Amino acid sequence: MDDIAKKYLSKYEKAKSFRENWVPLFEECYEYALPQRESFYAETAGQRRDDKIFDETAVVGVQEFASRLQHGIVPNFARWADFAAGSEVPPEERDRIDNELDEVTEYVFEVIQNSNFGQEVHESFMDLAVGTGVLAVEEGDSLNPVVFSAIPLPHVVLDTGPDDRIDHVYRERKKVPFEHLQLMYPKGQFDPKVMALMSTDNTTDVLEVVCRDYSKRNEEAYYHYAICQRTKTLLYSKEMKGVGSNPFVCFRWTKCAGEVYGRGPLLNALSAIKTTNLTVELILENAQMAISGIYQMEDDGVINPDTIQLVPGSIIPKAMGSSGLQPINAAGRFDVAQLVLSDMRLNIKRALYNDMLGNPDKTPATATEVAERMADLSRRMGAAFGRLQSELVQPVLQRVVYILKKQGRIELPTINGREVKVKPTSPLAQAQANQDISSVARFLELVGGVFGPEMLQLLINGEEVAVHLAKKFGVPDRLIRDEEQRKQIAALAQQMAQQQQGMTVEQPG
Repeated sequence: MDDIAKKYLSKYEKAKSFRENWVPLFEECYEYALPQRESFYAETAGQRRDDKIFDETAVVGVQEFASRLQHGIVPNFARWADFAAGSEVPPEERDRIDNELDEVTEYVFEVIQNSNFGQEVHESFMDLAVGTGVLAVEEGDSLNPVVFSAIPLPHVVLDTGPDDRIDHVYRERKKVPFEHLQLMYPKGQFDPKVMALMSTDNTTDVLEVVCRDYSKRNEEAYYHYAICQRTKTLLYSKEMKGVGSNPFVCFRWTKCAGEVYGRGPLLNALSAIKTTNLTVELILENAQMAISGIYQMEDDGVINPDTIQLVPGSIIPKAMGSSGLQPINAAGRFDVAQLVLSDMRLNIKRALYNDMLGNPDKTPATATEVAERMADLSRRMGAAFGRLQSELVQPVLQRVVYILKKQGRIELPTINGREVKVKPTSPLAQAQANQDISSVARFLELVGGVFGPEMLQLLINGEEVAVHLAKKFGVPDRLIRDEEQRKQIAALAQQMAQQQQGMTVEQPG
């Protein structure tokens, strides 16, 4: 056990030394755009860190970015994904399985909506503006089956494996009271060194490690360790198997090949943010200069510069024949600053995707214009949206389903894309679906207008088109009749039509 602790402490130090290359850049983003977030460096609780901020565009913009991203990908009190039958399911059984999965989806999202997911994912999205967000999904109690926790970036050290995915998560827990250890790790076996420290000290630092077990080729498996950093001994160990067994969900905005940590939109806007802050600082210095001014005087022994107060109504004595205080005119005016600020603020808002709805003082946008701007937002963040689907949406749902299956609340096959797949239905995903709907609608309109309704009826399978549009609109599967029910209704309608035709023929002329 001691060898395991020393091994992972050594790997942790190597991964932490690699993170140190990123810390100055991350810290600069926090100073200019997230001053209230915890720093990578030592600081006291409640310490003010906004002394470098003279313009609030980036500070407000990050909050809007996190809210807009949450609304676009995982909106509150809404189903932002569906479980659907995968590719390995026979086509004749997919309708039935989709209806059963729809009920499971309702229950899973009821659990998520009743949890603290909405609050915690917003915190993670603000870290995502820097580049990387980390969300811990833990098993709760009977009232709250799933508990979410946003882990600040300074608290975690990440590392990647042979497939360039994050496979090691090191979480630092500073100054943990010893009495909390038995509550945090009830099945842990504490070393005698730890037991000896409990009687003398109050707190210790704990390192939690979750790492991938690559020895198991055909299934996902992880090890979960807790290590006391003071004694360098193991507090807790556990082996976890199955898709969704990893409690940490690490997601990145975008990244360069071979890098561990992501690069967020704040990194792209950092130059504009610093330029804007410097410009506003110079404007304030110029304003202070214009208000108070700079003066010169003759040293006549009468005026004492240490006692002069430049306030209205003050009388400043001067010697006969001396010029007294004389103001010095400024070298020039700083009018060009407004042009710089306008461009820089627009660049910051555009980098943080906050320029979509335009000026609220102008004519309100129509519903079509809002839909087009949402589609444009989906196109602009297309690459990041795809990464967030694979690194955030699917792992969160896999983890929640894993916990609910472990508690015996649901029965569901593995969510691996083959048996059960996750189909996003968030507003950003719906914006892409709206383009497909528009394409079908334009095609139907064009064929009907050029060739007439007879050709349209001959060419198009109306039943299949209606089902396709219902899925694109995100209509729940339980509201759509399956193929067998539709055949029964069609046969019944045909039978009733034949009976009615027979009754018409039997009537006397």
